[in-house]
Amino acid sequence: MVGANPKNHGLDVARRAALPGTVSRVQRWRWALLACVFVPLSLVLVQCGRAPNPSALAANASAAAPSDNFDDRFPKPQFRDRFPSASEALPLRQMADFGGPKRVQTQSYRVASLEPTVPYQRPAQPQPTGEEVTTLVSMKSSAFPYYGNNPASDAPFLNMSSGSRKGHRSYGGRVYWQDQTYNDNRVLVHIPENFDVQKPGVIVVFFHGNGATLERDVRDRQLVPQQVTESGVNAVLLAPQMAVDAADSSAGKFWQPGGFKRFMEESVGNLAKLYGDPASARAFEKMPIVIVGYSGGFLPTAWSLEVGGISDRVRGVILLDAVYGELDKFASWIETHRNGFFVSSYTHYTAPRDRELMSMLRSKGISVREDMDGPLRPGSVVFVKTGEGITHRDYVTQAWTKNPIEQVLVKMAAPSMRVAAGTTGSSSR
Repeated sequence: MVGANPKNHGLDVARRAALPGTVSRVQRWRWALLACVFVPLSLVLVQCGRAPNPSALAANASAAAPSDNFDDRFPKPQFRDRFPSASEALPLRQMADFGGPKRVQTQSYRVASLEPTVPYQRPAQPQPTGEEVTTLVSMKSSAFPYYGNNPASDAPFLNMSSGSRKGHRSYGGRVYWQDQTYNDNRVLVHIPENFDVQKPGVIVVFFHGNGATLERDVRDRQLVPQQVTESGVNAVLLAPQMAVDAADSSAGKFWQPGGFKRFMEESVGNLAKLYGDPASARAFEKMPIVIVGYSGGFLPTAWSLEVGGISDRVRGVILLDAVYGELDKFASWIETHRNGFFVSSYTHYTAPRDRELMSMLRSKGISVREDMDGPLRPGSVVFVKTGEGITHRDYVTQAWTKNPIEQVLVKMAAPSMRVAAGTTGSSSR
């Protein structure tokens, strides 16, 4: 070594020779100390990453149900149901799979092209108590995901696959994938600010049409929550997501016997929780139901009436340009539920089938009215044709009148169903 002291160099060599293994022992001690620090820290991080147990979240609901004067106007039926036996102008075959045995006739209908337009606004009217709720809630009993059969053919609904991916070929020939189109189990729930569970009330169930989403279309464009609120009727809204933004009217779990009943039973707990009173569940359990089906929403509406298992609670059906098929199911419900009401408003697209349904009912001796000039009473059956200039796309907000859902609720409601004195809705009765 240049510049090194020969004596010192010799001493260092002698020390290393006299202490074999000294360096390796020091290294082992250093690794042991590092392990003592980092191993406990890693265990702490693992414990912190564990998710909480979801079973810790639960609620009980119990209380006496308030009186329900809706029965005075639309009393419960005295007998049970009978159970017999994506683009505009896109032809769709109702409830039939390619290659399977056909059980229903071929149908076709038009589908609106949908774009967001009018933003949702809360009504500018004084609200006495409570807090308005408009939110999306996931529900296991909602329409999708659905892994059962198409009841028209007994073939699996998910009849297409690509690797592990499952899908459904629509009746127009297009394949929609389960993870994109049939995997949204959310329900739009709306409780107006002035809703009072202690008063007679009604649950409105809205089945949207083709090419729709709950937020963009049902809430913001079609203003369904706003129409319920502005009617002044003591009502809440449930609107399940059907096929997401697709030219498909499949009913999913509402095809199944008892499917609509299970949906309403699960809804009770969610309504009570959002209302802020678990005891209100008993009142929601007994409230009458009004179903509104728009366009392709006719299919879940018809099957809910036919096999839903809770048809006696359904006191009204409103179809908005929606009689595309399933006429026997609608006629059967009307015939066996003479204490409820039925309204179908239609354009020239659905006029032939509306006229056919009117003929079927008249042949059974059921009186049919073709105007909305009077109030709705038990047994009212009303068909209203709308003229030129009324578009299918905007039908939920402009049919024979502006905001038709609001107007039907106003016409069906007894005075006891008003949520506040002086609340009368926005048009003449």
